Amino acid sequence: MKHVAETLLDIKAVSLSPKDPFTWASGIKSPIYCDNRLLMSYPQEWSIVIEALISLIHEKYPHVNYIMGTATAGIPHAALIASRLKLPMGFVRSKAKDHGKAKQIEGEIFPGAKALVIEDLFSTGGSSIEAAKVCQEAGFDVIGVLSIFTYDLDRCQENFQKAGLDHHSASNLTELLDLSVERGDISTGERQEILTWKESL
Repeated sequence: MKHVAETLLDIKAVSLSPKDPFTWASGIKSPIYCDNRLLMSYPQEWSIVIEALISLIHEKYPHVNYIMGTATAGIPHAALIASRLKLPMGFVRSKAKDHGKAKQIEGEIFPGAKALVIEDLFSTGGSSIEAAKVCQEAGFDVIGVLSIFTYDLDRCQENFQKAGLDHHSASNLTELLDLSVERGDISTGERQEILTWKESL
């Protein structure tokens, strides 16, 4: 969705730096960095993205009856979506708490509920897939994983395929790069550098 990519660029949630790459938590050196947490500080732009995600839900997952966010980045987006769709919501921690009831899932667990996992972005897809598996083990029927943005890595596609999980994103790397060239944010040469990096992973 072009308007989602444009929104992310407008608030500088996406940074492009082919000459001075960023380091992801995984250690991967990347010419692009996406921080969708910035959306929370821009209510109008955030609403645009949430509405785009809701449109995707209506199109791809019309039978969803539970929204599950990933901790922590997916939680605020999941909360807004659940509120607007009037659906129950929970969230998945990266690991179980070491105190209290030692929960990994927060929120009521309804076995058999058709749950959609909301993530802020996909890189390799690993953390999203792990969250979905936790939900499945708890008894949810996970019908898919939805993100705001994807780096479109082949590894991500392969990982989701191996896990047998459907997934979609409101915006992707190629769309964002094309728009960045159109806006004059990067040159066609820099666009190719970033695409070459993507293909190298």
